[in-house]
Formats: sequence, structure tokens, C-alpha cells
Amino acid sequence: MKIITDVVTDLLIEAVDKSFNGEIDHKDISVQFTKDIKLGHFQTNIALVSSKKLRRNPREIATKILENIETQSIIEKTDIAGPGFINFFLSSNMINSYLRDFNPNSWDYDLNVEKGVTVIDYSSPNIAKRMHIAHLRSTIIGESIKRMYKFMKREVIADNHLGDWGTQFGKLIVGYNNWLDKSAYQTDPLAELERIYVKFEQESAQNEALLPEARKELKKLQDGDEINTKLWKEFVDTSITEYNKLYKRLNVSFDTYWGESYYVDSMPSVIKELEEKRIAKESQGALIVEFDESEHLHPCLIRKSDGATLYATSDLACIKKKRESYDLNKLIYVTDDRQADHFKQFFRVSEMLGWDVNNIHVTFGLMKFADSHFSSRKGNVIRLETLLDEAESRALKIVEEKNPELSTEEKKEIARVVGIGAVKYSDLSQNRSSTIVFDWDKNLSFEGNTSPYLQYVYARIQSILRKTEFDTNQKVDNLIFESEIENKIILQLTKFHSVIDKAAESCKPNVIADYVYELAQLFNTFYNAINIIKSEESEKQSRLLLIHKVALTIKSGLDLLGIEVLDRM
Repeated sequence: MKIITDVVTDLLIEAVDKSFNGEIDHKDISVQFTKDIKLGHFQTNIALVSSKKLRRNPREIATKILENIETQSIIEKTDIAGPGFINFFLSSNMINSYLRDFNPNSWDYDLNVEKGVTVIDYSSPNIAKRMHIAHLRSTIIGESIKRMYKFMKREVIADNHLGDWGTQFGKLIVGYNNWLDKSAYQTDPLAELERIYVKFEQESAQNEALLPEARKELKKLQDGDEINTKLWKEFVDTSITEYNKLYKRLNVSFDTYWGESYYVDSMPSVIKELEEKRIAKESQGALIVEFDESEHLHPCLIRKSDGATLYATSDLACIKKKRESYDLNKLIYVTDDRQADHFKQFFRVSEMLGWDVNNIHVTFGLMKFADSHFSSRKGNVIRLETLLDEAESRALKIVEEKNPELSTEEKKEIARVVGIGAVKYSDLSQNRSSTIVFDWDKNLSFEGNTSPYLQYVYARIQSILRKTEFDTNQKVDNLIFESEIENKIILQLTKFHSVIDKAAESCKPNVIADYVYELAQLFNTFYNAINIIKSEESEKQSRLLLIHKVALTIKSGLDLLGIEVLDRM
């Protein structure tokens, strides 16, 4: 099934070519949805865009194009508005046919599929440390972008760039050998590893011999010592096992876990190439890359005077390795906006090296809590697990109040889906560049632009379909849609795939959230105005098909955000 904007665009291109014999470039031809359905379903400004080149009045150009438009039962009528906008009104046959065949989960966009692999780098916790709320935004924004790209038939690799190398492992090995509580390690391994790391920092402040010992253990690890390497692998494997428990709760998955250690062997060759191409130079014993003053970038430090490499070195090695591993199209990094300068630096260095890679830094703001009690709990950083537990606990209280007759298992499942969904939607429904203020009461509300509201709308539609015993697989031939609200809903459905395209292009999940919320609002307006169940049979079948498509679209939209739905709530 072709995207409806493409159907209209193809008709427009054919008419433009007939009218002006190739004088108008196809790349200038575009079709947009109108803001008001009364003005038409679609609009194009091609007559205005082409006026200067053709040296003709825009309305004259528009008139000429419309003389050659082949409607093919697709367009009911057209008109010219204002200085030369062309408006298109779809025929009822086209609308009904489109709705009948509409499947939000299909993507007929093969001609525009990008060649090559897109690697999305997100989440990226540090090994041997528990994940906290600062990891939430990168994790769920990156996951949503991955889902959009996969939906659009792009070849995508989801990579979790783990912090699994560095000086902390020498300290951890010393702590492990001296102070490990084996029982605590078995019960909560990451909490115990964090404890011994903190203890090392405390003890080393009093005992000067500990830091040299840590450096010694780190050197042994770097040299491939069998015992330390085995211990390091245990730290990594144990951490990933614990992280995956949280990822499962968040409905998140990765294709690769290529941490910093994966790129260590590539760093010397990166440094060598920088030196050979005279991009990097010595400065007070260190190796740096300087930029032109017009670029307003600080020098990029590649290697310290003591020979130690830095994040920029590792990130450049990451690009090099991925260029060697994939037919690479683009690299997308999802981190908070405080790292913007770092990414600008090493992106620019990769350009100077002549590496033809489309590097994209997807930034986001911080998260704050409206609930001061929760945000200051224990005076420490809030663990991601704690946040998710709190969400499910609060959701469970709401479920018990609204549906006390449900079984304990049903209540817990609803609380899980609603609670986790509320956490994710409160983030993804907002512009990622903004600072998020997390408000429990608002996010768990069944009213307004929230995940519970959208999940409830979906469940309500499923309830109607069950009561009417509507066969979602049946073919409804004679569709009848006479009300304005029904046609608004249909038009909103036709926008779905274009919205995904826009959201993926901008890496902004909130574009999808806005769309789904608007669709849900239209459904509720329809539901409150029309008694679907008591409609005449022919109208009822049409309306049941319509709301079935609405439900499918809400489910698909939320799935792109990594949020589940329930048939009963």
C-alpha cells in the first residue's frame, strides 16, 4: 500500500511534466496536508516555487497544471487558493479504499530506503556500576529511534557502548581481592562492586600504597594477565546480566555491546594516521588537533603527555572500527547535551581524516522531579530500578482503586504496563532538547497527554469491538462516512506514515507522541458524539472498521515509543 502523499505527488509530477515539459525539477515538487480539512486534504506550493524560474504568474502556472491533472478517481476536485496554492480534495472512493486497505504496520517506502547500515549508539552505562535515572533518556530515546528506522526498513545496528575499560578496573581488582563480601556479591553484584570501589577511594586517601597497587593490577590486565582478565570479564558479564534485567522491563534490546575495550587495539592506528596526515601535532608533550578560529572549537586532546589516550581517541577508533565492520551509512549517538562540544570535536577530526561518515549527535536535556521527596531520596543518585519500582507501585494503587475486582495477577500486569509506559511517555512525548520535569500525578493520570490516557483509549476500543463481536478480518465493502469527525479521523490515519518519516528524520519521538495523542482525542470526540453500537447496521460496520484502524494505529505508534498496550484495563 503506497503512502497517500506519494500517490498525490505522483499525479502532480505527471501533470507538471505534461504542462512544462521538464522545466520544473521534481525535487521542488512536494505535497503537504492542509491544516483545515475544509480547504482540502492536500496542498502544494509548486506554482509559487516555480514562478521565478518560469517567469510566469503563479496562478497561471497552477491553472496550467490542473488542466493536465489525471484524477483517476483519486481526486474529487481541486482549486487554486491565494497567490497560487493548489488544493486537492480526495474522492470518497479513494478515502474509503485507503481506509479499507490501511495497515499502520506496513511501510511501502522501498524507493527511499537508505543504503548502508545505520549504527545507533545509546544507553552506555559504566561496567560495575548500577544504572541510574541519567541513563533513562539515552536508553529510551535511542530505542525509539531504532524502532523508527527498523519500521522504515532501514538496516540498523543498536549498539550499547559500554564503559568497560580504564583505571577504575585496577581499583576494582584491588577492592575485589581485599574487601569483597561474597554473600552480598551473590545477592546484588553491582551494589557490592560499587561498595568496594567506594571503599577503595576511601582507603586510598589514608593508605598511599593502594594507588600504585591499583596501577600495577591495571597494567597486568592491559598486558593480558590471565587472572585479571578473567576477573574483568566477570565484571563485564555480571554487569550486562544485571543491565539486561532493566532493559527487559523497559522493552529495550541491543544488537552489540561494543564497549571501550573493543576499540583499544584500533587507537594506535588512529594516532598514527593523525600524525602521518599531519592533522595532530605535539604540544607540551601531548598530542592535539587544533581547529581554525572560525570553527570556535577548543583543541582536541588525542593523547596525554604521559601517553594515556582519551575519550576522543576511543571515539575516533570507534568510527574507524565501524567503517571497517559495516557498509556504513550513518552513526547516531544519543547523549545529553553537555557532551555537545566533545562530539563536535571528534566529528570534525573524522572529517579532517577524510572518513566519509554521516555522524549525528542526538542530544537531550536533563530530568528533574516535581516530587522533591523522591528526587532527594537517601541523598543519593536515584537508581533506574528504583524509579521503575516506584512507577509500578504507584500504578498498582490506582488500579486497585479503579478495578478492585480484578485478580492480583491482572492488577500487577496492568500496573507494570501502565507504570513503565507512564515513565517512558513522560519523556518521549516532550521535545528531547527540553529539560524534563517528572510529575507522578500528571504522568499517571488517565486524562490529558499521558500514556495511561492513550492506553485506556486503546482498551476502550477493544471493549467496543468485543461487545459487537466485530470480525477485524472481515471485508467491509460499502463504507459510509458522512460526519465531519469521521473524515477528520480518516485524514489523521492517512498521516501516520508521513509522521514516522518526519520523526525519524529529526530523531524526535515526540512527533509520534503528538500524532497519537491527536488521534486519540479525535476518537474521543467521535465516541462522545456518536453511539457506535446503536448505529444503523451499515453505518455501524463502517464505524467499527474505522475505530479498529484507530486502535491499530495507536498501538503501532506507542510500539514505536517502546510502550505496550492492554486489551483490558
